[in-house]
Amino acid sequence: MNQRLPCRATRQWVFSTWSAFGERRGDSAAGLGTIALAQLLRADTPAAKPHFAPRAKSIIFLFMEGGPSQVDLFDPKPALQRLDGSPLPESMRAGLRFAFIKPTAKVWASRRPFAWYGQSGMEFSDWLPHLATYADDRCMVRSMYSDQFNHHPGQLLLHCGSPLVGRPALGSWLLYGLGSESQNLPRFVVLTSGRGSSSSSGLFSSGFLPSLYSGVPFAGSGEAIPYLGNPPGVSRREQRARLDGIRTWNEIHRGETGEPEIDSRIASYELAFRMQSAAPELLDLGQESAATRALYGLDQEPTRAFGANGLLARRMVELGVRCVLVLHATWDDHASLTAGHQRNCRATDQPSAA
Repeated sequence: MNQRLPCRATRQWVFSTWSAFGERRGDSAAGLGTIALAQLLRADTPAAKPHFAPRAKSIIFLFMEGGPSQVDLFDPKPALQRLDGSPLPESMRAGLRFAFIKPTAKVWASRRPFAWYGQSGMEFSDWLPHLATYADDRCMVRSMYSDQFNHHPGQLLLHCGSPLVGRPALGSWLLYGLGSESQNLPRFVVLTSGRGSSSSSGLFSSGFLPSLYSGVPFAGSGEAIPYLGNPPGVSRREQRARLDGIRTWNEIHRGETGEPEIDSRIASYELAFRMQSAAPELLDLGQESAATRALYGLDQEPTRAFGANGLLARRMVELGVRCVLVLHATWDDHASLTAGHQRNCRATDQPSAA
């Protein structure tokens, strides 16, 4: 079945993409950006009246980088079963360019069993049992496509609307149009998990916008925010005085050069100072209940890392962070598709559903 289902109205959007090479075209990013820009909630920008009452306030973008095989997860192709083992029909490759597919290629049907879920009858394979239980809460879009056939251009197209480097990412546009309700945390945060990666910082770059609107990566393991505390012997009062002195010199330099990036530098220093108070409580997941920890799989493998990022993303948007990109890599499995996808699904399926 190929249905489009309305998402339930919530304060946050959870936007999950599982497509190979950014198969969902940049139109999807533009659509979310339009929703966000319509709100214009930022207090320090000129006021504008939206056409419709805004509902979404932030986005959690679950990006499965690599990318996942949709025909093995949520988009079964009955025709593949009929053509399994036969040469790839000329009609399917005429005039197209592929990175790896040769003229001698044969059709390989998915070996995964599929089932229908919910009143919508949405289809999922046995590798996504948790996501499948929420079929009626999801909108499955199968009509998106891409004219890019390699990782980096396809990912840039998905996140920035263009396969070329230098365009602002979705989260950057959200900040530019809406600002942030949080004063003590980064406006756009990037959380990573998994093994390896084929992505780049272009997925959370501000492009031609000031760097103030770039995503801020948190470490995927160990200390999420390095140097969060002051060195021994340095008090908060001393640090504040030092920052005030740096700010004075930066303002003098800005007045002499007119360089707008100096404003971004000043803002980054000030945000880092405020984060020293807000971030420790945010990163302390030990205060969550046992039921919540079990829901996200925080106390077991292989869900621990992605589950922690998912829960952290939820806590961030509750504190006013505008956009959180939760990136799990890599799904670029090729010949090891069965073992690799099974490993990644076990790590992400339960936390994604949570």
